[in-house]
Amino acid sequence: MGRVLAVANQKGGVAKTTTVHSLGSALAELGQRVLLVDLDPQACLTFSAGLDPEKLPASLHDVLVRRTAITDVIESIRHNLDIAPATIDLAGSEVILLTRTGREHVLARALASVRDDYDTILIDCPPSLGVLTINGLSAADSVLIPLQCEALSHRGVGQLLETVADVRAFANDRLEVLGVIATMFDGRTRHGREILTSVGEHYSLRVIEPPVPKSVRFAESAGQGQSILSHSPSSPGADAYRAIAAQLDAEIRPGVARPTLEESSAAAP
Repeated sequence: MGRVLAVANQKGGVAKTTTVHSLGSALAELGQRVLLVDLDPQACLTFSAGLDPEKLPASLHDVLVRRTAITDVIESIRHNLDIAPATIDLAGSEVILLTRTGREHVLARALASVRDDYDTILIDCPPSLGVLTINGLSAADSVLIPLQCEALSHRGVGQLLETVADVRAFANDRLEVLGVIATMFDGRTRHGREILTSVGEHYSLRVIEPPVPKSVRFAESAGQGQSILSHSPSSPGADAYRAIAAQLDAEIRPGVARPTLEESSAAAP
């Protein structure tokens, strides 16, 4: 059965979508079968993966309102990498789910039918703590927190951890916080380094190394419907996500021989 990771932070603009897409692509390079789940009505992950949300015949919305099975909406992006895409209709799903019994478990029930088909399922949660994010956390085994190293993001981590505690108590007692990933990191500034250190210490969270450097390559790759691993495979940002993916891969598939960063970069399309 595959591991389900929710990528969450209610503060927008902290590279949740970039992290999901890049980590998913890097894990696929390592030979994992990966499913990306776009749980955000803005559908940025779907767009970044090269799909047009406005032209999709069905999306995750149809799954959440029990109109169709998740297997009917999954699209293949590249070898070993699939996506359950989103459309703006997901905003309506949130309203409908509020009227349903067991609303927080709808996504978990949908994913149950495909968990054996994937090694890792990555959920891109919306920038809020509403019912869609609660569904993502309730379906997940672990949560990853992308963190832009600045004071307001620091505050958002505390709020998210309170929500995680509530989900553990009422919906998903197996949920664990896997750690924090520093995104858009500028190591030249003392402020950024101090925030990263203080978050790990204050909340007793694992800081997953290395930090992901700030780069225009991420915006360029999203605009072309690619991950940074395809668009700029030898960039520092691509290398950072490959290094993080290698750690996550080792945790669920210990003993598997893995390519070096140079071999992964050379093999990327």
